[in-house]
Amino acid sequence: MVLSLGNQPIVQNYLTAKELVEAEATYPLAMVRCTRCELLQLNYVVDPKAVFPNKYPYRSGLTLMLIRNFEQLATTLMDAGYYKKDDLVVDIGSNDGTLLKPFKARGARVAGVEPTNAAKDANRAKIPTLQEFFSASSVKKIIKKYGKAQVVTATNVFAHISDTNTLTKNIKALMARDGVFVSESQYVGDIFHKLEFDTIYHEHLRFYALKPLMHLFAAHGMSIVDAERIGAAGGSIRVFAKIGKHSMSKRGRELMAAEVKAGMYNTKKLKEFAAHVHGAKNDLMALLLKLKKEGKTIAGLTSSARSNTLLGFAHIDNTLLDFAGEKTGSPKIGLYTPGTHVPVVDESEILKRRPDYLLMLSWHIAYDLIPIMKKKGYKGKFIIPLPTPKVVK
Repeated sequence: MVLSLGNQPIVQNYLTAKELVEAEATYPLAMVRCTRCELLQLNYVVDPKAVFPNKYPYRSGLTLMLIRNFEQLATTLMDAGYYKKDDLVVDIGSNDGTLLKPFKARGARVAGVEPTNAAKDANRAKIPTLQEFFSASSVKKIIKKYGKAQVVTATNVFAHISDTNTLTKNIKALMARDGVFVSESQYVGDIFHKLEFDTIYHEHLRFYALKPLMHLFAAHGMSIVDAERIGAAGGSIRVFAKIGKHSMSKRGRELMAAEVKAGMYNTKKLKEFAAHVHGAKNDLMALLLKLKKEGKTIAGLTSSARSNTLLGFAHIDNTLLDFAGEKTGSPKIGLYTPGTHVPVVDESEILKRRPDYLLMLSWHIAYDLIPIMKKKGYKGKFIIPLPTPKVVK
């Protein structure tokens, strides 16, 4: 055991007004460590059909940071010679097709696999997408229709699928012999150093560093050829793997050495991380309770999946937050946050109702959002909850 966050609801299970009075399912949420391969993972796996239902509300295309990240990825892979015009690029857990659009714009053939109704949005946008969970069956369908893939991507989904061995086997079957698999996952280094415990939720079954990934790929006759840290989702690790035995790049080897030096495989450091999480929770609650006692009004800015871990663990509910403002067009608008029942409204309500404080629920991009809100006319103050709770003007 590394860190227990108690029992929490599924972060994307937003509620209607009618559902507020019904029983709400919660599940154990705890990060544990394998002492053999050093993998950090959850100790309880929720049925994926419950975690990723058809009505799953998240859409990649609503997040400018991700759009930029995927544009950069498409450029990087083409410049490095991993794919060229007319090669096939397949994205696993492709959501609304946002990742595949820049690859298609560069002349690649593209195909997505996505189990939720986000697949319908992708198909409407002319990004061919199978609406199903990624499996041996979907691999066969793709190969039959398009051939093998020169590039296979899994961004913020490689850590979402429970059976890693079957997953890796299916990815390898889909790849051309000289193809590349690119994964992006929440990086343990960022979780620890920035105290991003809010990235721990039931979608994220594993939290990756290089050593356990090397262990996994080696078991399937694959090698990590390169790895880098990227800024996406508050800090992720992008890993490039190929079939066969290959040497790792210099920056990959340097990243591995930095992980060891930072104590990411050290029991004492893991315990220190857990202690810091509880300290930050207590400090944040003390700040919010002080402001409420002074009669201040507080609302949330955005209602990201990760924010529901923060709200649930710290018990920040609708008695502390009046509402959470979401970007216009979000399917979460009109619903309530799981567990804590904070109403989600269009962010235009922030300017109408003018709360004294905005709690930055997507705090990892707070310094991008604050100037935007100021430009729109918000005159209040901002609370950045982590890693150390603070108020900024």
